[in-house]
Amino acid sequence: MAETAGTAGTGRVDTVRLQMLAQAYQRSAALFAAVEIDLFTAVEKGAGSVEALAEALGISPRNAARIVPVLLALGLLERRDGRLANAADVQRFLVRGEPSYAGPWMLFTKPRWTEWGRLAEHLKAQDTRPLGMYESFTVDDARKYHQATYSVGMGAGRRFVREVDLAGRKKLLDLGGGSGAYSINAVQKWTGLRAVVFDLPPVAVVAREFIQQNGVADRVEAMAGDFTRDAFPPGCDVAVMASNLPQYDAAIIAEVIARTFAALAPGGEMHLIGEMLDDDGAGPIGPALWGLSEALFHSTGRAHTEAECLGYFRAAGFVDLTVKPFIPGVLTRVTGRKPG
Repeated sequence: MAETAGTAGTGRVDTVRLQMLAQAYQRSAALFAAVEIDLFTAVEKGAGSVEALAEALGISPRNAARIVPVLLALGLLERRDGRLANAADVQRFLVRGEPSYAGPWMLFTKPRWTEWGRLAEHLKAQDTRPLGMYESFTVDDARKYHQATYSVGMGAGRRFVREVDLAGRKKLLDLGGGSGAYSINAVQKWTGLRAVVFDLPPVAVVAREFIQQNGVADRVEAMAGDFTRDAFPPGCDVAVMASNLPQYDAAIIAEVIARTFAALAPGGEMHLIGEMLDDDGAGPIGPALWGLSEALFHSTGRAHTEAECLGYFRAAGFVDLTVKPFIPGVLTRVTGRKPG
């Protein structure tokens, strides 16, 4: 839903909302800095005051006193019994050493900071790259990218296997599967299932590392290729394409879904899990921003609505279509079955 104009409770239109939007980058900067200096880890280890934080982090008391009020105002820190404490989500995801630590994911988009500052220039440029940033991807790029996304990807993979029953399925096609998180979780839950991660050659190299790390190399393989044009692996009866929807335009997504339909065994199913807009195109803001970010790489990709995604499935021939929130406001899951 679109944000409404600011009135500051007076009924008169003012600039407050616009100022908050214009200065929102400062909030991101405070979060980035807190993660980078391990501030939340220091709080967990007992630094419960500004002075203790300054000593633990090796920063001046003045700078500690500058950032703490910001983190308190943002709800990232709290005061409990007179001491600083981490908010619940910060404690779970931003304390280094915790199993669910997601610091790299929080910093994932920071390298794009400068280019976001040049957004107006990018919007005036021509969109000529069907694969956007991935056209020049190296193995090192892929490793950095998926080291940052691995923790959140594994969380999404665990959610997927909780929500989707793959009992009786034989082979999963993981389109653009990156680290292989969905495949890894799927074969760990269903011992009779095999999977293939089909991704660009540099990514396939990194996927094999994560697959080996999770001890499932006997049941998950990584196949190098461009799923927008190369032949799909044979023998699959279920497919998933997750968290890469805005990277492509409508023609490419429609073609990939049609080719998936053709490749699946009769009775097979496809799950498209993506950053989808509501049908009115007015949000959620997360999917909208992912679509806008493609302008930074002169990609032809854009955000897609739920209705558009259903249309791609229908045009391909899928039946029994469903649309369900996967992570509300972030990801939506569209599912279809191939008759047979």
